[in-house]
Amino acid sequence: MRTITVLNHLSLDGVMQAPGGPDEDTRDGFDHGGWAMAGNDEVGGKFLGARMTEGASQGGSLLLGRRTYEVFASYWPKQTDDNPYTEVLNRAHKYVVSTTLMEPLPWANSTLLKGEAASTVAQLKQEPGGDLLIMGSGVLVGSLIRAGLIDRYVLMTHALILGRGHRMFPEDGDAVRLRLTDTQVTTTGVIIATYEHA
Repeated sequence: MRTITVLNHLSLDGVMQAPGGPDEDTRDGFDHGGWAMAGNDEVGGKFLGARMTEGASQGGSLLLGRRTYEVFASYWPKQTDDNPYTEVLNRAHKYVVSTTLMEPLPWANSTLLKGEAASTVAQLKQEPGGDLLIMGSGVLVGSLIRAGLIDRYVLMTHALILGRGHRMFPEDGDAVRLRLTDTQVTTTGVIIATYEHA
């Protein structure tokens, strides 16, 4: 059975919306886009690079919701610099959960998963193959949390309170007990913590 890991930036009050740029996700008037950029440093960069490279080398795939897929697909295929993430993300197989997208998908190595997220991903999880890594994809993550399909959380918590914005953990979810399996602190005060089910 495949393992599903969520790897996301969070503010101290649990907001995950638009960490990467001002125009990434302005839903509901959110105007703090790009808030995670100030937390970037070499420690966090090496950690993320190692996680993605390790997953790709073991046959892992990305699992993305529509909005995150569209943001990534509009950016990463066009990158030509030496960014360590570019090749990994472009080469990785990408499963995209959406009820509105149509095939063919524009980003190489992308497969559309149609239908209700929890049942579609539950079936994918049972299939042979490498583990699945989710980045961003808040709506998808919320659905999978409710369905009990997430195995591991790797959360990069920034020393920042945003006060508003879309949060990763649904307010109508069940209680889940986790155990901390790894932690690291960056030079900018970002706490990278890995949690698994207790």
